[in-house]
Amino acid sequence: MKTSEGRYGLVERARALLEDEQGTLLKDAHLRVALCYPSPYHVGMSSLGYQTIYREIHTHPDTTAERVFLPDDVEAYRRTRTPLFSLETQAPVSSFPVLAFSVAYELELSGLFTMLELAGLPLLAADRDARHPLIVAGGPLTFSNPEPLEPFVDVLVQGEGEELIHTLLGAAATLDRDALLDHLARIPGFRVPGRGGPSLFVAKAGDGRLPARSQVITPHTELRSMFLIEPERGCSRGCHYCVMRRTTNGGMRTVPPERVLELVPAYAKRVGLVGAAVTDHPRITELLRTLVDSGREVGVSSLRADRLTQELVNTLRAGGAQHLTVASDGPSQRLRDMVDRKHSEEQIVRAANFAKAAGIERLKVYSIVGLPEEQDADIDELARFTTELSRILPVALGLAPFVAKRHTPMDGAPWAGIREVEARLERLRRGLKGRAEVRPTSARWAWVEYMLAQSGPEAGLAAMDAWRAGGSFAAYKRAFAERNVQPFLVHRVPDGRRAPVIWPTVPSRTPVAPVAEAR
Repeated sequence: MKTSEGRYGLVERARALLEDEQGTLLKDAHLRVALCYPSPYHVGMSSLGYQTIYREIHTHPDTTAERVFLPDDVEAYRRTRTPLFSLETQAPVSSFPVLAFSVAYELELSGLFTMLELAGLPLLAADRDARHPLIVAGGPLTFSNPEPLEPFVDVLVQGEGEELIHTLLGAAATLDRDALLDHLARIPGFRVPGRGGPSLFVAKAGDGRLPARSQVITPHTELRSMFLIEPERGCSRGCHYCVMRRTTNGGMRTVPPERVLELVPAYAKRVGLVGAAVTDHPRITELLRTLVDSGREVGVSSLRADRLTQELVNTLRAGGAQHLTVASDGPSQRLRDMVDRKHSEEQIVRAANFAKAAGIERLKVYSIVGLPEEQDADIDELARFTTELSRILPVALGLAPFVAKRHTPMDGAPWAGIREVEARLERLRRGLKGRAEVRPTSARWAWVEYMLAQSGPEAGLAAMDAWRAGGSFAAYKRAFAERNVQPFLVHRVPDGRRAPVIWPTVPSRTPVAPVAEAR
């Protein structure tokens, strides 16, 4: 009896989420796709890419998509032996012929494993056959290093997926499994493990597909009841650590404000402008002012300190902003210059003064620690500078350990070490002495991310081993050692000279001893 009641409660919870949504799509169709996100609903429904593909699938002839998320309470599914089901119709995920996963970053691999397990499907592609659903994966992770996904998927969709999804669906509707995989392996943008396809091809959607935008608005997300839309895609900058830098996919493409405004639904009272470099849009202030004047709250991602003006910050405040968020992405000017992050202390101080004048309550500053060649003096510079900012506004300092990503100029840069990163964070806390709130992300899990970001399919297999062993940090460390996972390492310029780009973009296979590097 308890098992039955438990299952009923899980279904009712899904139905309650649906009742609070605006824009949900329902369609009877021959080809059914389970669109999977390996994090919970409140995270997945904040993903603009995920929502865009949801809408694109529904525009394809005789095709429908139903959403599936990593449950908030995984143990409830296991305890009640409830198969993972879709949100729209509560259909078992295993009954769908295609499962399409959107994977944002490396640590979501464990969510993919859990979802496959709850669906009753083998994790390894080698253990599945034509009786099982086709497992497809795409998403932001494919812009850098999708190799750890290879052992678990049948098809990788690499890059922007708005057009590739239609190619995939058209072929899936007419070809059997073997013919489909052979066909996709010959098309740029698809990678079929064991059958070919380029190791990295970042597909680019046509300008006519822009802008990406929300389909569903719900109060149950990280960005509560906010309609998301991108006024620009890509980035015009060349920061060495970033997978979205200008060379990734042709630089920045802007959308006219008139087009953005006509796509914002009348019922959307909160609008989020999303992109890698929103404040680089040449008409961003005009767009913001029009939205605010219409009575809407407005949020903006990726504020660049060097692009802020008093008028822009005043408009953000009028749109409901209580905090101003900027990124320095380097503890010192020396290191910012090294990674080509074109921000200065003067620009960030100016942004803080704009925020104070506008009546904004708090400044949030994001930075990276653990960069190559980082020294105590760099950390001390960040402490001194943050103290200066705190005299203008209260400061929350967000800190992320540096993780080198594949196919960036810093590809192959070494991991700083867990103890080293933690020591630098402690030095920063001491240097600030409570004058700013310090919000670091975990050095241990940053190392796990590094190992997955800088290694091949064997790292994915190690992640599976660690997940099966409980998913602790110790389990990951042990699994990487047992699988002998060795991250790529790029040599410096042989004669010791500093090249304009510090780490060459074509890596060698010189390994680093991973467990020793973790420390």
